[in-house]
Amino acid sequence: MGFKILEYLQPFCSFLPEVSKPERKIQFREKVLWTAITLFIFLVCCQIPLFGIMSSESADPFYWLRVIMASNRGTLMELGISPIVTSGLIMQLLAGTKIIEVGDSVKDRALFNGAQKLFGMLITVCQAIVYVVTGMYGEPSDLGMGICLLIIIQLLCAGLIVLLLDELLQKGYGLGSGISLFIATNICETIVWKAFSPATINTGKGTEFEGAVIALFHLLATRTDKVRGLREAFYRQNLPNLMNLMATVAVFLIVIYFQGFRVDLPIKSARYRGQYSSYPIKLFYTSNIPIILQSALVSNIYFLSQILSSKFAGNVFVNLIGTWLRVDINGIR
Repeated sequence: MGFKILEYLQPFCSFLPEVSKPERKIQFREKVLWTAITLFIFLVCCQIPLFGIMSSESADPFYWLRVIMASNRGTLMELGISPIVTSGLIMQLLAGTKIIEVGDSVKDRALFNGAQKLFGMLITVCQAIVYVVTGMYGEPSDLGMGICLLIIIQLLCAGLIVLLLDELLQKGYGLGSGISLFIATNICETIVWKAFSPATINTGKGTEFEGAVIALFHLLATRTDKVRGLREAFYRQNLPNLMNLMATVAVFLIVIYFQGFRVDLPIKSARYRGQYSSYPIKLFYTSNIPIILQSALVSNIYFLSQILSSKFAGNVFVNLIGTWLRVDINGIR
């Protein structure tokens, strides 16, 4: 038998801001407008650096997870959608295993959503504190208590903004969900930047452009051996190349092709004899949910490992989860 813990959380949930349901049907143009506003706010937060941090140039253990978690290091979107996904995962797990009781009434669903939001804010606070304490933005002793508290408040406010933006779209003001929108935006931004980035990098063989497409024209124009320049544009190491871009486009087209596949399950009516219908199930029925959950699980394992390693470095059991080595980069730890 589950616990009716949601009723005890109701007084705390009332303090959280909430997006009210629309009182009328939202037109398609308005949905597009609200979706664009949501996307604009998210992109702006991805570019606003956290005030007070000393440096974010050290090694980033979450580099490969940031695309899926829609996060951007050193900015207000440092945590991305990780608190939302983690809170949703844990709450759904507790409800599915009947550890907590969730009824089918409107009140129970509202309490469940409020508890999920409250839990998401608690996870945001915990992650923000750990990020600051473990020295991701500089040694806490060098930053000072006031700056550390200010960084935590910034991450907390950014987490609340993400929760409200997702709730805004989920309640029918926009198109789709905030989580999917933020992930798609982050992925598209990364692809476009890696393809057309004008940033230059000295690779030891001369200055090259980071963007794969721009690098193609640059290498063909500067290399006397055009065949070698073309080969380098397709297969160069440590920088985006045309093979990476072509593989990304190929995967994108394959996913679109298989997205249209579905299986029609025949359904027979028990009330009306002889009446048949079908229920379509898409081949990609789960969509990107497994990838999001796997990324959230891995990021939380990294998160836990970083906490334990900072306090119990050298412990055998802690090292089973992961080992962390702090190195100096340009004189910065």
